[in-house]
Amino acid sequence: MNRVVKPLLAALLGVSCIAGLGTAAQAQYIVVGNDEKITWDDAGKPVAHPPGKDTVIILDIKNRTKPKVAASFQLENSIVGPPTNLAITPDEHLALVANSLDEVSDGSGGWKTVPDNKVYVFDLKASPPKQIATIEVGKQPSGMAINHKGDLALIANRADNTVSVLSINGNEVKVIDTVALAPKDAPSQQVSSVAITPNGKQALVTKVGANKIAVLKIDGQKVTYDGYDMNVGIFPYNVQIASNGKIALTSDNFAYGSSDGGVGTSAVIDMEATPPRVIDYVVVGDGPEGLAVSPTANLAVSLILNGGNTAKNAFFHHDYSYVSILKIDGKKVTKVGEAKVGDFAEGTAFSPDGRYLYAFNFLSADMTVFKVEGTRLIRTGPDIKLPGHPASARGSTP
Repeated sequence: MNRVVKPLLAALLGVSCIAGLGTAAQAQYIVVGNDEKITWDDAGKPVAHPPGKDTVIILDIKNRTKPKVAASFQLENSIVGPPTNLAITPDEHLALVANSLDEVSDGSGGWKTVPDNKVYVFDLKASPPKQIATIEVGKQPSGMAINHKGDLALIANRADNTVSVLSINGNEVKVIDTVALAPKDAPSQQVSSVAITPNGKQALVTKVGANKIAVLKIDGQKVTYDGYDMNVGIFPYNVQIASNGKIALTSDNFAYGSSDGGVGTSAVIDMEATPPRVIDYVVVGDGPEGLAVSPTANLAVSLILNGGNTAKNAFFHHDYSYVSILKIDGKKVTKVGEAKVGDFAEGTAFSPDGRYLYAFNFLSADMTVFKVEGTRLIRTGPDIKLPGHPASARGSTP
């Protein structure tokens, strides 16, 4: 298993640290969580390693095809959960990163995971960016979303079936409420990911174990749940809402966060209906997890795990993942192509202008950069090595 390599990190930091990144206002960022605690053996069995090597990195993508590491922090992070446990405010003022699980001794010389409750806060206007706070939320914070105004964040807490409500005021981030979506003793619910509508009045929250998505109402910073859930595909691990607010898409994994040789789907949700409801499904591939909608709202991508961490002799094992390309025409969504990426891709993000796409490959410890041309994804060069194994990634949206 590769560890964080100092020479590689120094090379990636390059001019960014020496020159102080110019002015912070010129930078455009992607925040990445690297997990160094887990690998998979040839039989597809997860192997736990001692903690202490994980990192959170801030990538400056002002140069779209040659991202630079603006800052790196030795902080725990976890691949277990949707790759959306982090977010950047629309004005790129702050980044928030949750740690879902910690690795602790199992008492017999090995390691086991336990839920964490920490969220790290980073000041992106500092040069270089710096960590300014750590706050505590619910158990096993997983998916995260920040509203368009940048004054509210929601975090789905998988181990206690709640959503933490955070207020953002300048550099101050604090928990102001906790909304229960299911009993804490109902582990089958697994509240895991969240998305907020562009107008800030609703949010969607996946209940992966129940195969449902809950709808929350938002009034300013008051968040309520009236019990309305919609049925979607099996194990809806991720949900994202288009920037025009017309539709939302899911990643219905069908295999409890992995691959099984069968196809998964993306549910198409009509967000203009009252209440929101599923109007279609698109078959995307074996093991959809990472998901992003272009800021232009006419394109989406679903990252397909493609059996990357399964037994090497499994009929559905592959040593690469791929991107399913989804064309959005109003409320009609169609798969129009695929693009190969690295091994066991997890997180993905568009550039703020929607002209580039980044896919982050966990097992191959690198990222694939595409230029977006209509509904085609054109590689800009070889995959770019990263100082760690990227378990999650999110960019900012204007």
